[in-house]
Amino acid sequence: MEGMAYGAGKAGGAFNPITFFQQPHTILRILSWFFSIVIFGSIANEGYVNRPDEAQEFCIFNRNQNACNYGLFMGTLAFLCCLAFLALDVYFPQISSVKDRKKAVLADVGVSAFWSFMWFVGFCFLTNQWQVAKQEDNPLREGGDAARAAITFAFFSIFTWAAQSFFGYQRYKLGADSALFSQDYIDPSLDAGAAGDPYTSFTAGGNNLGQGDPVGGSSYQGINGEGGGGYQEY
Repeated sequence: MEGMAYGAGKAGGAFNPITFFQQPHTILRILSWFFSIVIFGSIANEGYVNRPDEAQEFCIFNRNQNACNYGLFMGTLAFLCCLAFLALDVYFPQISSVKDRKKAVLADVGVSAFWSFMWFVGFCFLTNQWQVAKQEDNPLREGGDAARAAITFAFFSIFTWAAQSFFGYQRYKLGADSALFSQDYIDPSLDAGAAGDPYTSFTAGGNNLGQGDPVGGSSYQGINGEGGGGYQEY
């Protein structure tokens, strides 16, 4: 788009919340933010159970503390990361430097791809530990819905973050094409000849200098009367 750089117009424009929340990458960030809350909340609230004859609670995922810690840590970190990128999206149109916009978009692509991979690992890890969990460790089947919710939304998060990386790459490609206005800059003083020179050209022989009759009938034709004449008196 003309006048755009990496998916946003020139710096200084007014912020439009309606347009902002209609953008695909904004919607995906909000979904990823919501999914991280579900994953974190499900494990924190109902992710630890115990047998009737035990007082200590263990992780619902096969009593593997690492599984619960992974879900809690990644859910919290993804929550903060979504907020950070939402703030960057709000500030992005105010960035005047094309190079800084490029860095922000590349960071979006890389971080989103990283989170997509980490949620894939988390989904596989939690699913495996839930499948091998022993029924005698949780005879009342407590927290089953929370465990399944964490696994389900970890699966959804793979695609929301992957889509953010894709849209970030599209913004990068758009910026590489539309930011030419900052790369093809031409100094007006160097391009004056193309637009036409408003001044009379000068030649060594003085033939084009002072032509015309600016005062009465007199004209300047040369020096000492040689070549061009001299001063004509009237």
